[in-house]
Amino acid sequence: MRIGLLTEGGIPCASGDTGAWWQRLVRGLAPHEFDLYAVGGPLPALPLPPHTRPVPAAGEGALPAGPPERTGRRAHGRRDRRRFADAFHALAAGLTAERTTADGGDPAASFAAGLGALADLARDSGGLPAALRSDEAVRLLEDACRAPGARRAAAAAGLHDHLAFTDHLERALRPLSLDWYDETTLGAADLCHATAGGPVALPGLLAKRFFGTPLLVTEYGVGLRSHYLDAGAGDRSTALRALLASLHGRLAGETYRQAALLTPGNAHARRWQEKLGADRDRVRTVHPGMPAERFAEVGEDETSGEPGTLVWIGRVEPAKDLVALLHAFAELRAHRPDTRLRIVSVPADAAEAEPGTDPCAYLAQCAALAAQLFLDEAAGAHAVGENPVSFEELGGPEAPTLEDVYASAAVVVLSSTVEGFPASLVEAMFCARATVSTDVGAVVEIIGGTGLVVPPRNPRALADACLALLRDPERRHRLGAAARARALELFTVEQNLAAFRGIYLELLSHAPARHRAGSDVPFAHPAEARLAGGWAPHAVAAGSGAPDA
Repeated sequence: MRIGLLTEGGIPCASGDTGAWWQRLVRGLAPHEFDLYAVGGPLPALPLPPHTRPVPAAGEGALPAGPPERTGRRAHGRRDRRRFADAFHALAAGLTAERTTADGGDPAASFAAGLGALADLARDSGGLPAALRSDEAVRLLEDACRAPGARRAAAAAGLHDHLAFTDHLERALRPLSLDWYDETTLGAADLCHATAGGPVALPGLLAKRFFGTPLLVTEYGVGLRSHYLDAGAGDRSTALRALLASLHGRLAGETYRQAALLTPGNAHARRWQEKLGADRDRVRTVHPGMPAERFAEVGEDETSGEPGTLVWIGRVEPAKDLVALLHAFAELRAHRPDTRLRIVSVPADAAEAEPGTDPCAYLAQCAALAAQLFLDEAAGAHAVGENPVSFEELGGPEAPTLEDVYASAAVVVLSSTVEGFPASLVEAMFCARATVSTDVGAVVEIIGGTGLVVPPRNPRALADACLALLRDPERRHRLGAAARARALELFTVEQNLAAFRGIYLELLSHAPARHRAGSDVPFAHPAEARLAGGWAPHAVAAGSGAPDA
């Protein structure tokens, strides 16, 4: 089977926690052939197995991912300009209408019709970047924002908002102008597998439109939430934020409606998909596969780590709520003065940081708070000259490896206010460590009763749960053993590969058979057609003794 794997350039899937899942997928499903299509930029320079090849983009669509220059316009004839105006009007009406468009139609249907018409035009005319950045596009968007029934926020948009939005729209719809839609590229794929919804899945939508290729969409994070957060960053106006949110919501919704199957990584992502129109019968949860072998020795150790040591590990950002964790630890120290807290930060690329945040500034804020909370202790009898909270970086001398960090923990803590599928929680379970987590994202789904879960933004509840486990080593051991058994059953690479192996075959079995010119399809031409003579009764030679029909 030939799989067209649609990825984000540089970060082929949800960034951070599950950023390497596609590499494990293509290596584990070696009998299949994978063509990698990077949307938004080139793939990282990684060694690829022989059955996997990157497909470059060429032509007008292969523009850089940054802000486009208003040069290199492709001129369209009068007929194509009319087609563009009609298609863009439908798309813009679907983005700006409150509940129904000016003609009484469904905004989602109007957006889908406009998107499909733009795709057809892009395929016929060679690309749309210039048209999507044109004055005509700005005028059509302004008309849609001023039309009766438009959202109040859209109606308040000014010229600056219209210009900024059309630039963003051109980048989001750039996959329409790529040269991947013929019989040698996506037309040759038996299945398109998108590693996210929205713009990344656009080539899959077009492959379905042009060739009938089934589309599979996997989301291990909530990509739409990231777009919503990004839309609210910076100095963007309320009107522009509303337009951007509408665009990504419509793109995600259309992706979910058109996909043959959706495979969210957890129930949290599944709820987002269903809220945006995904049919429950086409949604199947497939948990991320994570390598468990590296933690085997830690998990086999029957000890519960260093007594009195709490460990937090992850990317340092406000959503992790380390401030609440520090206050909880201060309350915990009032009952157990011998405890210590290790905060181990995982270096993150700029692309992985939460939009609008400065990880270094937040880390400095937390370090200052820790110094203030435990100033008296650092100078007192409990820990002379030493703060009970240590800030470390993974890979440094104090925290050389993940295994070393988890091995030192009596309890692993997760204090986040927002999460998708927290990989650190699964890693702690692989290491048979007891955990205390806040009830966010997929935490309850992951833990399944093998750890303690408390409300977010509640330092006292967090402190009480940690104290309960620190006082009961036998309970810590029981919970840790149960957590390891659950993780090995649900969250390994092997179970993930087995799930996708079956899904690929299932989708192909339901897809209509189609013959591609030049392909070696068994029995495409009957063998008897190559023999001399005919097979009809009257063609039997006289006197051969053959019976009459």
